[in-house]
Amino acid sequence: MFGFGSKLPVTEDERDWVDEGFARLSTMLGRRRMLDCAVVLPTDEFFPDAYDGTESGLDKMFRQVCRYMGVDGGTLELSLIPDGSEIADLLPEYSHASRDPAGLHFGRTVDEPTLIGLKACLLKDPLGAVATLAHELGHVVLLDGGHMSRDLEDMEPMTDLATVFLGLGVFTANASRRFKQFQEDRRQGWSTKHQGYLPEVVFGYALARFAKERGEAKPAWTQYLSTNLKTWFRQSATWLERESQTRG
Repeated sequence: MFGFGSKLPVTEDERDWVDEGFARLSTMLGRRRMLDCAVVLPTDEFFPDAYDGTESGLDKMFRQVCRYMGVDGGTLELSLIPDGSEIADLLPEYSHASRDPAGLHFGRTVDEPTLIGLKACLLKDPLGAVATLAHELGHVVLLDGGHMSRDLEDMEPMTDLATVFLGLGVFTANASRRFKQFQEDRRQGWSTKHQGYLPEVVFGYALARFAKERGEAKPAWTQYLSTNLKTWFRQSATWLERESQTRG
């Protein structure tokens, strides 16, 4: 019933997309960037400053996430989006997204620096804030870096996959279900297609692929994954190992 064997928890199409996505990111960003990155965890080692829920505390967290993702935080500006803000309605490029976004990315212009917007309520949710910041900084890496176009159909899912590729996948994977529930509870008509966040189960496979690519047979960081993610990671990792042995 629960599929604890070696059955792959994702569809073949999902598996192919993740595998191709890792290949695309390796071409765009360099495979060594994935191999050498630290897997960022919700621990004092990675976030040594006590988080106090203030804008100052958020800014410190933001600079740390920038550093872990290889982004120059000095070229970016962070701003809070008031809860219930209609800012997205003013921007045609975000017309496909939720009316109540958790985060926004505004690319650099001649007169303005790149701006990352974060919903104000996330001040009370540091784990959700890190996940959202990682996703928006993924836009900085892929869009501002000239690697992808916003018009690409899978730009948003690729942005989430980039957070795994760059070591922030524990946060974005754990947050994927929470954001989905939050949006549905507020009747925002959430859909993965529109928002771009990967489903939990696909994150589980992506994290297993990430570990496999890095040669991590039993990574200690899986202890920080949610129960469902641990199951999907374990199933995926078992399947990947069996496939590699079959192919010899």
